[in-house]
Amino acid sequence: MYQTLTVYHSLLRWLVLLSLILSLITACTGLWKQRNFGKTDNAIRHWTATIAHIQLIAGILLYAQSPITRFFREHNAEARQQFDITFFSLIHAILMLIAIILITIGSSLSKRQNSDRNKFRTMALWYALALLIIFIAIPWPFSPFATRPYIR
Repeated sequence: MYQTLTVYHSLLRWLVLLSLILSLITACTGLWKQRNFGKTDNAIRHWTATIAHIQLIAGILLYAQSPITRFFREHNAEARQQFDITFFSLIHAILMLIAIILITIGSSLSKRQNSDRNKFRTMALWYALALLIIFIAIPWPFSPFATRPYIR
C-alpha cells in the first residue's frame, strides 16, 4: 500500500502544479484583459482546489503509512539530526498543509468577491503564494533539502 500511495502522490503532484499554473494564467490574463469571471474561470478555480484537496488526502494517508515518519515519531532525537527525515516528517508536511490552506482560502474568497476583477486578483494572489510554498516543499531532484526523482 505504501509504495502505491507514493507513486500516486508523486504523479498527482504534477496535476496540482499544472492546475495551479493554469489558474494563475487564467487569473492574470483575466486581470490584464479585464475579462468577466465566467463559468470556465470558476471551474478552473474550483478544480484546482479540488485537486489540491485530493493530493492532501493522499499525502495524509502516505504520512500515516510512511516508515520515515514512523521512525521520526519513535526516535525523535536521533531523527532530528538527519535532515532528510526531518524534512519529510515536519517541513514538507507543514508547508504543504499551509499551501492547501492558502488554496482553500483563495478559492473561497475568490468565489465570494463581488467584482470580476477582485475575483481574479484574489485567486492570483492566494494561488501564487500557495504555488511558491509548494515549489519550496516539493523534494525535487535538485533540491538542497531532500531529493526524490521527478516520477517515482
